[in-house]
Amino acid sequence: MARTLLLDLDGTLVDTVPDIAAALNRLMQARNLPCFTQPQVAAMVGDGVAALVAKAFASRGQAPDAAAISEFSADYGAHVAVESRLFPGVAEVLQGLLGGGWTLAVCTNKPEGAARRLLSALQILPMLEAVGGGDSFPARKPDPAHVLGTLHRAGGEPARAVMLGDHHNDILAASGAGLPCIFARWGYGAAEQAEGAVAHADDMVRAAEVANRLLPG
Repeated sequence: MARTLLLDLDGTLVDTVPDIAAALNRLMQARNLPCFTQPQVAAMVGDGVAALVAKAFASRGQAPDAAAISEFSADYGAHVAVESRLFPGVAEVLQGLLGGGWTLAVCTNKPEGAARRLLSALQILPMLEAVGGGDSFPARKPDPAHVLGTLHRAGGEPARAVMLGDHHNDILAASGAGLPCIFARWGYGAAEQAEGAVAHADDMVRAAEVANRLLPG
């Protein structure tokens, strides 16, 4: 069976914070609340839309109103690829992994529709066998069922799969599913979020080298 590399999206493949921050700040402005810097938003990313909105309002001493999540989702979904960009080397490394016999899939807590629009705009969706979003299954990361569901969509199996991500949710979900996880040090996750990863990588080239070492072709 082919090797499968499961990839986190935000902070691993794509620098999405500029567009997430812009949509979140429009939400804040509409409610006369202070905006956030991009580093502040990066620290809140990784647990899905509802958690992001809840964290944003909590930091302003409030709870989200009934329309906040749907309003943010609609706005962000319409502006998902304005300033978001692939991290250096991503497209080239993914192409090389495909040439080396890997199957690629994205496992993200971002809603699947928004993830697909972003991946399509950045021209890497055709490289992927599957996309498992935060709303694709009954569970999402850190629940291992999210990883296993995405892996099943991609036609892979845990014994022949590796996860790459920048958040403790990636490590927890992968470990629970029986997969090793490589920590993407270039992403949004602080160093302490790397606990439990089998290896660290400073860039995509190094991440591919580690994946090939973990699962030789």
